[in-house]
Amino acid sequence: MRLIRFLIALLCIAAGVLVGALNPQPVSMDFGFVTLRGTLGVSLLVALLAGAIAGGLMLAASVVVPLRAQLRRQRAQRPATPANPQPGDP
Repeated sequence: MRLIRFLIALLCIAAGVLVGALNPQPVSMDFGFVTLRGTLGVSLLVALLAGAIAGGLMLAASVVVPLRAQLRRQRAQRPATPANPQPGDP
């Protein structure tokens, strides 16, 4: 499993380098208070990374946090029981 993850990571890095190398055109992004200059390939990769991070944060906020809260409420409602009940224990 680690080998597969490593190969996928290596493939993504190679794809990023390829996108950066094939798109050397200069671009400038004006955000109103600051202007950033870079290449098109780097801009594409940064936009992709920002979108992945934003999507992950939205997923965490809309799914993971409510599920953790629900689990916490269910654990609080459940009475404490011994981990390994012995036969004959009430």
